[in-house]
Amino acid sequence: MRIIIAKNYEELSKQAANLIASQIFLNPRSVLGLATGSTPLMTYAKLIERYHQDGLDFSQITTFNLDEYVGLPKNDPQSYHYYMRTHFFQAVNLKEQRIHIPDGMAPDLEVECAQYEAAIERAGGIDLQLLGIGNNGHIGFNEPDFSFEATTHVVELDNETIQANSRFFQSPEAVPRRAISMGIKTIMRSRIIVLLASGQNKAAVVAKALYGEITPAVPASILQLHPNVIVVVDQEAAQHLPDRATSY
Repeated sequence: MRIIIAKNYEELSKQAANLIASQIFLNPRSVLGLATGSTPLMTYAKLIERYHQDGLDFSQITTFNLDEYVGLPKNDPQSYHYYMRTHFFQAVNLKEQRIHIPDGMAPDLEVECAQYEAAIERAGGIDLQLLGIGNNGHIGFNEPDFSFEATTHVVELDNETIQANSRFFQSPEAVPRRAISMGIKTIMRSRIIVLLASGQNKAAVVAKALYGEITPAVPASILQLHPNVIVVVDQEAAQHLPDRATSY
């Protein structure tokens, strides 16, 4: 595991974008796993800059998003379909047929999960997976105490996750209670994983995930067993880490 400590959120985002850009330059047909939430927002902005300024080409890239809320249509401003199109997809030359996001409105959610997992396999698996981390240690929407063996599945969201995500909705009651998420097993099959964390509110869970016991109670702790993980944190999120990281 490689840990990069950036001086602030902007530098974190620059480092993350550089890692993704390097993957694309090395393999223009890469399969990228993408995350949503507040942490990767500037990473996507930096990638858009690289597209316009450096000619970073997304035309042969295939993407799979980690998750989507159950019950939100694609045009809902709080859906992850809407998030990705607004903050990234519409600003670069990704091809529509190469974009994949779970359908939270699918009539049969179990079939949707199976088909999504099969699509990842047909694409050859994920070359680089971008992750954030929740305050309770979740990655994707894989909540504490869920099996490390899960592939793409329907998740019942924890109260802590609902409260954390309520800032994006009118009230906690408006937050969907379920989501489709890539499972831990799916994430761990990725060839490279890039985990981002920003802010002092993430410091305790980052230290627990990276240096604590490997347990489903802290889903991100499983990343300790992956052969190629790059963790990019800002100084606030790195407060409880030992002095074994590279600072920028």
